[in-house]
Amino acid sequence: MVREDLRNVAIIAHVDHGKTTLVDEMLKQSGTFRENQEVEDRVMDSNDIERERGITILAKNTSIRYKDVKINIIDTPGHADFGGEVERVLKMVNGVILLVDAAEGPMPQTRFVLQKALELGHKIIVVVNKIDRPDARLNDVGDEVLELLMDLDASDEQLDSPILYCSGRDGTASMDPNVPGENLIPLLDEILSYIPAPVAPDEGELQYLVSSIDYNDYVGRIAIGRVERGEIKVNQEVTVGDYHNTKKEYRGKIVTIYQIEGLNRVPCDSAKAGDIVCVSGLENITIGDTICSYGSFEPLPFVKISEPTVEMTFSVNDSPFAGREGKFVTSRQLRDRLFKELLKDVSLRVSETDTTDSFRVAGRGEMHLSILIENMRREGYELAVSTPRVLFKEIDGVLCEPIERLVIDVPEGSVGSVMEKLGSRKGELSQMTPVGSRMRLEFLIPSRGLFGYRSEFLTDTKGEGIMSAVFYEYQPHKGDIARRSTGSLVAFESGEAVTYGLYNAQERGELFIGAGTPVYEGMVVGASPKTDDLVVNVCKKKHLTNTRASGSDDALRLIPSRNLSLEDCLEFLADDELLEVTPKSMRIRKRTLSNSLRAKERAKM
Repeated sequence: MVREDLRNVAIIAHVDHGKTTLVDEMLKQSGTFRENQEVEDRVMDSNDIERERGITILAKNTSIRYKDVKINIIDTPGHADFGGEVERVLKMVNGVILLVDAAEGPMPQTRFVLQKALELGHKIIVVVNKIDRPDARLNDVGDEVLELLMDLDASDEQLDSPILYCSGRDGTASMDPNVPGENLIPLLDEILSYIPAPVAPDEGELQYLVSSIDYNDYVGRIAIGRVERGEIKVNQEVTVGDYHNTKKEYRGKIVTIYQIEGLNRVPCDSAKAGDIVCVSGLENITIGDTICSYGSFEPLPFVKISEPTVEMTFSVNDSPFAGREGKFVTSRQLRDRLFKELLKDVSLRVSETDTTDSFRVAGRGEMHLSILIENMRREGYELAVSTPRVLFKEIDGVLCEPIERLVIDVPEGSVGSVMEKLGSRKGELSQMTPVGSRMRLEFLIPSRGLFGYRSEFLTDTKGEGIMSAVFYEYQPHKGDIARRSTGSLVAFESGEAVTYGLYNAQERGELFIGAGTPVYEGMVVGASPKTDDLVVNVCKKKHLTNTRASGSDDALRLIPSRNLSLEDCLEFLADDELLEVTPKSMRIRKRTLSNSLRAKERAKM
């Protein structure tokens, strides 16, 4: 059976190339919204963090209707750390729209997600987006995409993929780079004519593959996936299991089925082969499971998700300020929350440690783990996290580490300082090409070499540089890399920071706190330009006397302190430091808080 009334398509691209904005326009032009309906920008980015950062973190489903055909669209993340989301949703679709920025061209994540789509044999529509940019390179970018397809061993049919030229913001598409479009009709027509309709047997027993999981306090876990064969019905008795672990089979019952219409989930009684639907009522359902008719269990294979490369330790907060600001502070609550995250994030790994109050959490990158930390602090959790560290592997008796493919776009004047810094971090230059007035550098660099580099990079390029990295492969260990070239300014005693103490401390380095901030012994209050840590007393008050001298009692002027974001804190952390995260604040602290004990430890070393 060929479902000519249906198309399933995913939009894949590098971060910031305009996927979500294009989906906005497709929804508007297909009549999903009323004419007088007010719709916010990037309507698919429903998560608070997504809206604040302007990135997509979770793959999301929507649908439009065009010429009596329902087009299911999946908006996917562009950041490499959330590649696990992209890998699994590609199993639900029959074709992809590959979005490429008209100025930047194909970037590392473009290569990564395109490779996954080619491996599954999907048909590809190439969309060169943001053609209204003043620095757009339409013809060059088209050639670069073709080179990338050849590089990834695309089939002859995939090499003949159609190319459209779009402006997602203006909602226009055109087949000709020299003729501006008026609307997105050419793109919608291309989806209907080029992306194949789902072909699935409507006869035979039910097979439904779970590609994503949502959670709702009222109905529990909601499976999102595609009906591969047969028909799924409300109140149907089913068998659920996993392709790789057939002992896990259990019996269940479908309570509700939701079709995705626009941005809403609409209850329905049944769904046929080819439909992407949401199903609730199965308590232990997880990503990769197959739902089959009761009594005839035939599991479907699921895509192998890439392994995590970065690990951090999450532990109970034991600082002097513990329990003041958080709602969930115990190890049991921390454990439950981390294992709950595993239910919907297949790229994450959580394991117990020797102690009951700390857990090892492994993910695809610093951003992946920082989003989890940010979500937890917003939910009221209080915890301490360690510095990120890479996961080494032993391959054929050789210790290997993860290597990243790093692509950097910088002004020509910044090339020297960038190459010097990356050279000291064991980066190897593999390619260097001019792009307009800028230079594009490609490096192969150990993952640990990138820790703490982003803020240095922005300083060296005066904020004009663009950098992005994606996992390349495991290679033999590259040797020692200095993680940080600065030391820490550490608080001498507990109390409240005062202007007089800060004024004296600011001569020693850059401060992270202002007057009135509560501090405790062992808390990091700033960065020292020297590699050694310095103990400073920011709580020191001026001794009052009954004499006043002209000029010496003028108001003390403080240099504005540097406000660190969560990513900045994780980049700054040294191996002997922890980051205390609470719903209201983030504090960097030494693992050993006592200054005298730390001095003794250093003396022994």
